[in-house]
Amino acid sequence: MYIPPAFREDDLAVLHALMRDYSFAILVTQQGGVPVATHLPLLLDARRGPYGTLLGHVSRANAQWTGFNGTQEALVIFQGPHAYITPSWYEPGLNVPTWNYAAVHAYGTPRIIEDQVTLVKLLDDLVQTYESGFEQPWKFDYPEDALQSKLKGIVGFEMEITRLEGKLKMSQNRSEGEQDRVAAELQASQDTLVAGVGGIMSKRRKS
Repeated sequence: MYIPPAFREDDLAVLHALMRDYSFAILVTQQGGVPVATHLPLLLDARRGPYGTLLGHVSRANAQWTGFNGTQEALVIFQGPHAYITPSWYEPGLNVPTWNYAAVHAYGTPRIIEDQVTLVKLLDDLVQTYESGFEQPWKFDYPEDALQSKLKGIVGFEMEITRLEGKLKMSQNRSEGEQDRVAAELQASQDTLVAGVGGIMSKRRKS
């Protein structure tokens, strides 16, 4: 990922927070020299490895998993909030439109989870994570025969992160006054993604 110095983010806590908040990611690998991508939710275990370990599963019918042999490097893309920035929010001058955004790229070599107990725990963790916001969370509780049938249709995997890149393009190359105005304009939006950019900008300006 192209990252000018002003937009580079190396704080592991910040990167992990973005990965958790925007956990529906894109897993990119190659098969026969051709890029292959899958969109999927991922869990982050920050305790495993220097940058953490990602866990998830794909459909067994998705041939991408056949490359999860522990030798082929993969890229996982986490896309945070993003927003169009109009030049009208800047001081008068020869300005151009741009886009502010947050993104994290995680690299590693996926490995298939062979142990069924570990796979079932992963599925339960996924359900608990995404059901936690509901008033009456759905429980991952299948009869054994039904569970075995479901497990046959998926392939679980884990990927220890060996390299992590973070980019927060938040108008750091503009004046402080312009940054404050852009943040205020974005936070006033009804679009949660747009307002999210404004929130990040405002938080960073106050820190």
